[in-house]
Amino acid sequence: MINRLQQDTITSQLGKGKAIILIGPRQVGKTTLVRQLVQQSPASTLWLTGDDPAVRAQLQDISLAAIQNLVAKYEVLVIDEAQRLSNAGLTLKLITDHMPQVQLLVTGSSSLDIAAQTKESLTGRKREFFLYPLSFVEMSAHHGVFQEKSLLEQRMIYGYYPEVVQSDTQEAIKILSDLSEGLMYKDLLHLDQIKKPSLLVKLLQALALQLGSEVRYSEVARTIGADADTVEKYIDLLEKSFVVFRLSSFSRNQRTEIKKGRKIYFYDNGIRNAIIKNFAPLALRNDVGALWENFLLAERLKHNVYSGAFYNAYFWRTVEQQEVDYLEESNGQIHAYEFKWNPQKANRFPKTFLEAYPGSSSSFVHADNFEGFVGLDKNPQ
Repeated sequence: MINRLQQDTITSQLGKGKAIILIGPRQVGKTTLVRQLVQQSPASTLWLTGDDPAVRAQLQDISLAAIQNLVAKYEVLVIDEAQRLSNAGLTLKLITDHMPQVQLLVTGSSSLDIAAQTKESLTGRKREFFLYPLSFVEMSAHHGVFQEKSLLEQRMIYGYYPEVVQSDTQEAIKILSDLSEGLMYKDLLHLDQIKKPSLLVKLLQALALQLGSEVRYSEVARTIGADADTVEKYIDLLEKSFVVFRLSSFSRNQRTEIKKGRKIYFYDNGIRNAIIKNFAPLALRNDVGALWENFLLAERLKHNVYSGAFYNAYFWRTVEQQEVDYLEESNGQIHAYEFKWNPQKANRFPKTFLEAYPGSSSSFVHADNFEGFVGLDKNPQ
């Protein structure tokens, strides 16, 4: 069993009268984690899943009396894949308001409905947690740092989905292919906002091929045969479904800085490679730098979210194409990072950046020293 970093944090919040909401991509282990939480307690549990049509029908427009009758015998109520329920926010509010003795555990594979429906209805009544694919830190704790570092190239190609890390190569490819071909974002396909699923596939392919590069909606739109507004809308939906995430450009009004740029990354390298159907080893690839950048940023995001860090994240670029891969701004301090897969290529930062932002820290992150950047403080033994 692979322990998740969020487990202890969530456990500490149980029994405090607040709904626990766990959201993240499909197939990252949310249901497994909730099962582990439930098994730790002798409390009686009712488990409902929004993927079951019968459950959706039962909870649709359900009255308070019917909910109380349904839940009366239980101390814990689990609603898995709650984004599939209509009026989920109101249902959860009724339970939280009128049955405070019941610990509510909710999972959702998309922030599209869960966040919107619970933002106001559960204000002050919930604790929200994110769960992502497994992390380098979690796998290092599972079987040792040395073992996990030896698998680094494999992780850059196949990623960190739980089923993937526990499967052989051919099975991993099948799992990732199934996810990338619709399972991962199937909730999006149930929404009226997605009028052209084929366009979504083309968009994902275009974004995957531009990994690590600045993305211009107008250029992507021309590439896939759409308009820029549709591209922006679909990217927003993909972000809310935890398929991709964005970095904005950093600027403090220097005349030469890019002010409205954006880069788009995938939460998991394996998903990105499945979208372009390329699982070739690193030695045969021309996108190693982009894979390394995506890997590091996804791992850094997991670390920051799980540790509760408060920060703003950016990249930096000038019109002359000077660039810093990643910036974090926290407590008024700027921390700048350059990513180099090959340690021999870690040399110096752009002089323009160092002069424009004196007092900022700068670091190179490469294959020999990345552990601290992704949240692992100790070196391999």
